[in-house]
Amino acid sequence: MQLVFKALNDVTRRAILELLKDRDMTAGDIADQFNMTKPSISHHLDLLKQAGLVESIKEGQYIHYSINTTVMDEMLKWMMQFKRKK
Repeated sequence: MQLVFKALNDVTRRAILELLKDRDMTAGDIADQFNMTKPSISHHLDLLKQAGLVESIKEGQYIHYSINTTVMDEMLKWMMQFKRKK
């Protein structure tokens, strides 16, 4: 869970997740949405993958990224245990 919180603690990585909530995208498509180098975007995508927040599938020369909601569901379930009952 620590990797999830680390990954979510960055505005760029949160923005990448926002992009992926609507559709799967290639690394190039994602990089086109930001004013930073492709290696920087690749680093952010790698951290998101390590946290389990995104999945990737290589198709030919392209890598397609998609959001993995299972990890988020588990995180929300964990957080909800702290909600006090009235």
